[in-house]
Amino acid sequence: MFRLQSQLPERYREASPEELEEMIRAAKATLGDRVFILGHHYQRNEVMRWADARGDSYRLSVLAQERPEADFIVFCGVHFMAESADILTADHQQVILPDLNAGCSMADMADLDEVTEAWEAIGDIIDINEVVPITYMNSSAALKAFVGEHGGAVCTSTNARQVLEWAFTQGHRVLFFPDQHLGRNTGIAMGYTHDDMRVWNPRLELGGLTEDDVRDATFLLWRGHCSVHQRFTPAHVEAFRAEHPDGIVVAHPECSHEVCSIADQVGSTDFIIKAVAAAPVGSTIAIGTEIHLVNRLAEETPDKTVVSLDPLVCPCSTMFRIDGPHLAWTLENLVDGNVVNQITVDPVTTEWAKVALQRMLDITQGRPVAPAHQPQPVG
Repeated sequence: MFRLQSQLPERYREASPEELEEMIRAAKATLGDRVFILGHHYQRNEVMRWADARGDSYRLSVLAQERPEADFIVFCGVHFMAESADILTADHQQVILPDLNAGCSMADMADLDEVTEAWEAIGDIIDINEVVPITYMNSSAALKAFVGEHGGAVCTSTNARQVLEWAFTQGHRVLFFPDQHLGRNTGIAMGYTHDDMRVWNPRLELGGLTEDDVRDATFLLWRGHCSVHQRFTPAHVEAFRAEHPDGIVVAHPECSHEVCSIADQVGSTDFIIKAVAAAPVGSTIAIGTEIHLVNRLAEETPDKTVVSLDPLVCPCSTMFRIDGPHLAWTLENLVDGNVVNQITVDPVTTEWAKVALQRMLDITQGRPVAPAHQPQPVG
């Protein structure tokens, strides 16, 4: 998705770390409770230090929802996260992304036109009422609305299994997007096999599949991935274990199945944080996820050795766009009464995206869920 962030004024571009610190500190003090700064786990430390809350994308959006006194939600993350915050927060709250170029390559691998085209093509071959669309949280508001309107739900890396188990009570197969790896790893953990899965390539006619493939598949997995997590390989695991025979390998489920199948533990960002905390003192732990989180865990857990599974490391290049100068610029504009880089989702998209998010909450909390193919929009 193309976005354009204008160049910052020289005052911010040329400011020293000390000057930026004073700008941010003063602006925060002036704004007080009117501003709530959210920091995703993958943010750099120069930004994270100013966060009023840290967490994964969905948890941060919920926290913003719980702070109605905050007029301004400054989301230090990426575009789809700010959209989710706008969907969940009140009308008087304005959600701001400090750098509009902070997108997500995975989220951009599936757009509404492509998914709609795939849905229609699948429906030409099989009864579409047998298919439940599931979108990962790392997707646009438009795709969250699509699954809401078409009887599906959103999932996170934490609750993907619960959501998929629910989906199979509603239909015979799922269309899972945009991350093929989370879908595959979750499906295999549920007892399905690779033979139950087909990868849908949106660049090819009928996703690059035959009609028999569509009929035979239980999982239609979108050909999408995380540019960071796809870097980790079995060779990285083997090299780490050769050097640290008693070491622990923890991988995010956005990593390939080849990596997850040989890791000691696999789980979401929150799972990884808890796994490090629970590891015995003196452990050496290799983590297959974004480097800023790995480094932060290493700093905050001095009684253990925490390293990246990939020794060459790789930051999330779009998360990395949020920095001190952009945060200072954003906050000082708010002090001056200027709301910059506001992220808004239109009312119809918001309504259906809330349906999909509410289904996810109902599923994970064990509440009754509206029938998948009779969606009831809620306010």
